[in-house]
Amino acid sequence: MKLMDGGNHSMVSEFLLLGLTSSWEIQILLFLLFTIFYIATMLGNLFIVLTIISDHHLHSPMYFLLANLSLIDTGVSSIATPKMVYDLFRKHKVISLKGCITQMFFIHTVGGTEMVLLIVMAYDRYIAICKPLHYLTIMSLKMCISLLAISWIIGLIHSVAQLAFVVNLPFCGPNQMDSFYCDFPRFIKLACIDTYRLEFLVTANSGFISMGTFFILIVSYIFILVTVRKHTSGSASKALSTLSAHITVVVFFFGPCIIVYVWPFPTLPIDKFLAIFDALITPFMNPIIYTFRNKEMKVAMRRLVCKVLSFRKHSFLHNPRKTDLS
Repeated sequence: MKLMDGGNHSMVSEFLLLGLTSSWEIQILLFLLFTIFYIATMLGNLFIVLTIISDHHLHSPMYFLLANLSLIDTGVSSIATPKMVYDLFRKHKVISLKGCITQMFFIHTVGGTEMVLLIVMAYDRYIAICKPLHYLTIMSLKMCISLLAISWIIGLIHSVAQLAFVVNLPFCGPNQMDSFYCDFPRFIKLACIDTYRLEFLVTANSGFISMGTFFILIVSYIFILVTVRKHTSGSASKALSTLSAHITVVVFFFGPCIIVYVWPFPTLPIDKFLAIFDALITPFMNPIIYTFRNKEMKVAMRRLVCKVLSFRKHSFLHNPRKTDLS
């Protein structure tokens, strides 16, 4: 543990992450699994973004928001996963105090942004289904960009509001954090002062907001589903397919958040699994959910793959071949 003089206390300048396991065999297995999941997450989400950009059939508000959700998911997966994979084979898994605060800042900025973006996507589906004649007027490109900007601003405010309470906490005792990344519940418990009020603030900020937002979204989707039942069977079937994908993503995103932050003190053993689920599994599942549940996305992806293969074949056929001169 690195120490530095700080008046009457010796202040901690780095934290020791205990990680997931000390078993060498399990570490190798986790390394392979996490690497595969991370690469698949990045490729899957970027493929969605590329498909939406390249296919003019998908240039609509819903797919604009979906592309941004995929970009955010690449960020969610990249904040903690690369270090987690790297630390699997390190004897001393350490992170500096500044690095820990930086990691928490990005986790909650991106997480808060995704939370608001899921609300925006629910609003988009509400307008599309309940006010179809005014959909393109209401959800114009300007409106979509404005809602996206608001999502990022709220995510930033959410993160900064929490950091403001913990950034100057004194750390003079144990520096072991039973996790593979930094987050507020375990970070606060290592402080040298009574943190009961801070624990409550974190619970209120992250936990209650997550739970409240989740119930608002579920009620909104129930209302939309009731509206869908009044439509014709053809449009209702397509709407139900899209809504089921949105609801699945909402449950995957908010489920772990609610469990981790509503009852974070004392921390639960299952927190590590939920953290992995939130940081790696959910961003991995989102492209799969939206691909399998959306016929337009599947058709567009096949069209993009065919274009790429056709381009490569065309380039190969027109590439001058080098032949031996006799």
